[in-house]
Amino acid sequence: MTTADTPQDLTGKLLIAMPGMGDPRFEHTVVFLCAHSDEGAMGLIVNKRVPAIALDDLLGQLEIATGDGSHGHAVHFGGPVEGARGFVLHSGDAPDYPGTLQVDKGFAMTATRDILVDIARGDGPDNTLAALGYSGWGPGQLENELRQNAWLTVDADTAIVFDPDDRSKWVRALKSLGIDPLVLSSDGGSA
Repeated sequence: MTTADTPQDLTGKLLIAMPGMGDPRFEHTVVFLCAHSDEGAMGLIVNKRVPAIALDDLLGQLEIATGDGSHGHAVHFGGPVEGARGFVLHSGDAPDYPGTLQVDKGFAMTATRDILVDIARGDGPDNTLAALGYSGWGPGQLENELRQNAWLTVDADTAIVFDPDDRSKWVRALKSLGIDPLVLSSDGGSA
C-alpha cells in the first residue's frame, strides 16, 4: 500500500451522519471516533440516549452506590455492537484508569468499573458520557461509507460532545463546518 492509499486517521474526530444515509440506527447521529486504523474503526454515538435508562439505574445493577456525581446523567446508545457492554467517554483529565484508551489530549475512553465508582462519588473526570454498545467498522468499511457521502468529518469539540442537550448536537456539528442543515440533500453525489 502506498502512502496515497493509506487512509487518513480519523481518531478523535466526529462523524456527522448525512441525511438519507440508509441506516436508521445512524440517522442524524454524531459519532465520536475513539480509534481508526487500517484494521477498522470504533466510535460512540454521542447524541442518542437509551430510552428510560439513567446512569443511576446502571450503577444500581452493578451494585455501585449512587452519589451526587451520577444523578441526572443519561446513558447513550453508543452503537449497535455489543449493546450490553458499557463505555465512558471522558475528558483527558481523569486519573490513569486501567485499560483507558487515551484518544488525544482532550478525550479518553474507559470501560472499567472503577471509573463508574469515581463518577458516582463525584470524583470522576470533569466531563463524561456513558454509553451502552459501540459503533464499529471493519477494514475499509468506514472509508467506503465516506466515499459514498454517508458521513462528514469534523474535529471533535468538547462543547458538543459533552453537552447534555443531545438534540442540538447534530445541527451544531454541521454548523461547525459552516453547513446549514436545511440545505442538505439526502441525494448523494460526487464531483
